[in-house]
Amino acid sequence: MLLRLGILDNLFFSAKKKAESQSGGLLKMIEVKNLSKNYASIRAVDNINFTVERGEIMGFLGPNGAGKTTTMRIITGYIPPTSGTVRVYGYDVAENPSQAKKCIGYLPELPPLYPEMKVEKYIQYVGQIREVSRDKLKKSVDRAIDICGLSSVRGRLIGNLSKGYRQRVGLAQALVHDPDVLILDEPTSGLDPKQIIEIRHLIKSLAGEHTIILCTHILSEVTQTCGRVAIINEGRIVALDHHDNLSRHLKGTDGYELVIGNFNDGVINAVRGVEGVTAAQKSQSRDNTVYIEAGKEFDPRPGIIRAAVNADYDVLEFKSLKLSLEDVFLKLTADDHGGAQ
Repeated sequence: MLLRLGILDNLFFSAKKKAESQSGGLLKMIEVKNLSKNYASIRAVDNINFTVERGEIMGFLGPNGAGKTTTMRIITGYIPPTSGTVRVYGYDVAENPSQAKKCIGYLPELPPLYPEMKVEKYIQYVGQIREVSRDKLKKSVDRAIDICGLSSVRGRLIGNLSKGYRQRVGLAQALVHDPDVLILDEPTSGLDPKQIIEIRHLIKSLAGEHTIILCTHILSEVTQTCGRVAIINEGRIVALDHHDNLSRHLKGTDGYELVIGNFNDGVINAVRGVEGVTAAQKSQSRDNTVYIEAGKEFDPRPGIIRAAVNADYDVLEFKSLKLSLEDVFLKLTADDHGGAQ
């Protein structure tokens, strides 16, 4: 049995290396193309496309019923798509489900736990299901327990643990086979603030070694953990970019505030002459402050600072004004019925 598993492991990893070399090392870890899913007459996912790069943490946001959980279930091979394709590490999830699933660790919103089992035995059991070879199993279990901070409860019944620790056990089962891709659905659900910070740091530490999709409704988790973010609404992806760029694209112009020590109206005229500046006026909410709008063709910030200093104004503060991710999310998911349902 051990020899058979070793041979299968060698064949699997050889195939992975071949797929990677054929792509010139530029293989997308996750590729979703023209993906749709219908439930009878309801279209839950509507022709979505995105890719996730190796080592990236991508946030996946959406209101209830937007299609995000359905998308995660298709990526993990839990349900089939109506149309379109999903590839994980180059493997088509529909055509090569076994190979694709070997690359994936999945933490659903409700972790698949057995409350009557002890923590270590459960993680070991999942490792066996995941075909971790016998000679590597103990080391893999110990690693998952250590990473997820479960050493102090490894001998306890899962049913006797707090919700926070049960969530950690769910994360450990997703990690036990050391997957290339992690799909995490609400991984901080039910955790206290200290545990949330710890899990957030854990997820960030896994980037690079693992490619991660973080599916969450907690916007702060995305801004503090993820690079890019996809926002899905009514089955369609309505935004896909780094979270810092989303507000810039949505506003159409960039906004800035310039605080001047020796303020007078002359600074407004000086700033208005900077190339790219479309508007400048005294702020209605802050004293000694100019509110500035500029186009997106190029970065106007050096010119604004230079114009103020050359006109002998004392620049005390200068900052970009951005919509928060919450503002972007609400704008992109609002509909004619008064918002996301």
